[in-house]
Amino acid sequence: MNEWPGSDNRDRYGRGSGAEPEGARAMPHVRRGGPNGPGGPGGPYPGPGQQPPEPPLPPHLSPRRRPSVPPQGQGPDPYGNNYAGGHGDGYNTGQVYGGGRGGGQGGGGGRDPRPAPNWGRRVKWTVLTLVAVLLVTSVATYFWADGKLRREVDLSKVIDRPEEGDGTNYLIVGSDSREGMSDEDKKKLHTGSAEGKRTDSMMILHDGGNGPTLISLPRDSDVEIPSFVGSKSGKKYAARGRHTKLNAAYAEDGPELLVRTVEHNTGLRIDHYVEIGFAGFANIVDAIGGVEMDIPKAFKDKKSGADFQAGKQTLNGEQALAFVRTRYAFAGSDLDRTKNQQKFLAALASQTATPGTIINPFKLYPTMSAGLDTVIVDKDMGLFDLGSMFFAMKGVTGGDGKSMNMPIAGSVGGNLRWDKAKVAKLVEQLKKDEPVTVSGD
Repeated sequence: MNEWPGSDNRDRYGRGSGAEPEGARAMPHVRRGGPNGPGGPGGPYPGPGQQPPEPPLPPHLSPRRRPSVPPQGQGPDPYGNNYAGGHGDGYNTGQVYGGGRGGGQGGGGGRDPRPAPNWGRRVKWTVLTLVAVLLVTSVATYFWADGKLRREVDLSKVIDRPEEGDGTNYLIVGSDSREGMSDEDKKKLHTGSAEGKRTDSMMILHDGGNGPTLISLPRDSDVEIPSFVGSKSGKKYAARGRHTKLNAAYAEDGPELLVRTVEHNTGLRIDHYVEIGFAGFANIVDAIGGVEMDIPKAFKDKKSGADFQAGKQTLNGEQALAFVRTRYAFAGSDLDRTKNQQKFLAALASQTATPGTIINPFKLYPTMSAGLDTVIVDKDMGLFDLGSMFFAMKGVTGGDGKSMNMPIAGSVGGNLRWDKAKVAKLVEQLKKDEPVTVSGD
């Protein structure tokens, strides 16, 4: 039975439902529901010339996370409209989705060529890095070394001091302190085992605009002990006109009384005090690998352990200590010894204050450590002052300075008496920082 009135079987599947299929035919555009209905201007389906609406986003995607779809070719939409974004030209525009770097128009897919390295910039940053490392190392070394100085001498305890002059005056003392030495060290270095400590050598180093001047003070010099304040008791001791050897002042009340005695007998103000013992002296020499000396005449001394041949030779710590302590092997005794001490200390400074030692950490740190552990200075002295003293000492042998003994006029009671007129002239020249014309024996 035919369910559609007025139809036969041919109309059941549309027109031409026979042996041959019906050709495609155009469907009329039908609007339903008025202007807001399907197909209308406000309806859910696009009309002629309208863009299809975007499908709603899933709830988990915000508008900012909407997937980006590359623009496609142009062509008619299913409704017969021709608008941008259709698929009539084969759909693919040649873009690669999810591709990495490179590609380019040729589609080769290779990476972009790396830019040439900027060598100028690399060199600049390398230099800046090295400068920064050296600066940090230098600052750290300075504070490390400055912290090792033993500031044990208080010059504020010295009373009735002379007026200050031009330049800087250092009192350099070599003591026979055996601090830190084992019995084996004492035997090896021929120091003996006496308790306490005494001065073994004393020098004034003046550093000024006319070059450094190094003046040895013989330990047997005849001096007057002035009034002073005890370094430990704080008690004031009046002057009694007592004369004695210079090294006895140190033995009586230490560095403060020694400074007071030197200032009283010379009229020259001492700005800084530096003292080093036997062990520290020998360790410094060994740390720099020895000191080269030219010994004009062979000599031997059982008490100091000296046994030297004439000529150039490198002295180790043990030999150096014997060299500066020997006096009984010389006709001039203590005066000849002070000359050897000056010669050796100047050579030590000259061979230590070199780029090979200063910029070489394998030499610099052992040398500084060996010396600073045993060096005693005044409380106002810093590492910069110690360095200035060392370079001034080096200048003595560099042709810029002068070395001499305190002028001697004879002896009294077995002690060496200073030439008062020459000493006064010498001190005046040093205070005014004038070239020194006075000579010593």
